[in-house]
Amino acid sequence: MVRMKGRVAAVAIMVAAGLGAGAARAEIKLGLGAPLTGPNAVVGEQLRRGSEQAIKDLNAKGGVLGEQIVLIQADDASNPSQGVAAANKLITQGVVAVIGHYNSAVSIAAAKVYSEEGVVQISPGSTNPQLTEMGSHTTFRTCGRDDQQGEVAAQYIAKNFPKARIGILQDQTTYGRGLADATRAALAKLGLKEVVYEAVTVGDRDMSSVITRMKDAQVDFVYFGGLHTEAGLLVRQMAEKGLKAKFMAGDGIVSNEFWNITGAMGNGVLNTFGADYRQQPVAAEVVKSFRAQNYEPEAYTLYSYAAVQAWAQAVTTAKSTDPAKVADALHKGSFQTVIGPLSFNAKGDRTTADYTVYQWRDGSYTEVK
Repeated sequence: MVRMKGRVAAVAIMVAAGLGAGAARAEIKLGLGAPLTGPNAVVGEQLRRGSEQAIKDLNAKGGVLGEQIVLIQADDASNPSQGVAAANKLITQGVVAVIGHYNSAVSIAAAKVYSEEGVVQISPGSTNPQLTEMGSHTTFRTCGRDDQQGEVAAQYIAKNFPKARIGILQDQTTYGRGLADATRAALAKLGLKEVVYEAVTVGDRDMSSVITRMKDAQVDFVYFGGLHTEAGLLVRQMAEKGLKAKFMAGDGIVSNEFWNITGAMGNGVLNTFGADYRQQPVAAEVVKSFRAQNYEPEAYTLYSYAAVQAWAQAVTTAKSTDPAKVADALHKGSFQTVIGPLSFNAKGDRTTADYTVYQWRDGSYTEVK
């Protein structure tokens, strides 16, 4: 990989120089790394829409430091190797920060590039703890962590299904395995032990063998670490094969695509996710704007919007787009965003977590009271 630290610094200097009276106006380049194609393109669209709208709204108010922001996009296709290529592409094009990525494995791989080159990275959706445990000063996320999410799931299961015969499944990805294992560990602390622990493979269409093993073990509660496609197939095929078990997953199934796979068989499915900010007054105007475009800002749309807001406010505080200065401002500040007040700890994680439990019914998910 060609080293770019000098280039990143040069870009920041050029932007600052453009602030002088009569100087040529430079554009500030903000990167987006997301699965714009592939199995999670629907989530990539959420990241794109959220970032684009935030930039549009900022530019309408004069941009940042008097400059307009442009979004440079790179497709990672949910593949770590392609994520590294996307990161190098964005750096080569002179971005000073990146919103992304979505899949934890991709974010972790790309973070090593961004960290080495001194570029700020803010992920709206990568929840695996490793992302911020690597010690990078320039890595942040606007979502929570799987160890936080697993605690909420375990507490709900222990309270409401204390005698359940639990089956834990995971999809062998960094995200899915990490979430399943975090929930498993949290359940163990509460005195609950699963009777089945199995893996499925991303892309598999036939879940018969794992469903048979769960039926043999008389599983009546299934916890799944993985994304919407495999979760939807599991729910459908469990129903078709007569496995009457409650199904719960994490934030990876928060997509209308999950319901498109399950249909009515998805009624009653549980999942953990952060607060539904679409219902919060702080996001009302932005949500209204999205809906006026016939787009529903579900799941990670507002997390992406908030990532741009936090970065822009940090730039204003630092009075510079220099990534090192912006990272310092992000670690020290508190930012007003569409997901409420946002601040980061020394690792780059949110200082507050707001995971809760939702239940699917007739194509949408609502908080379990």
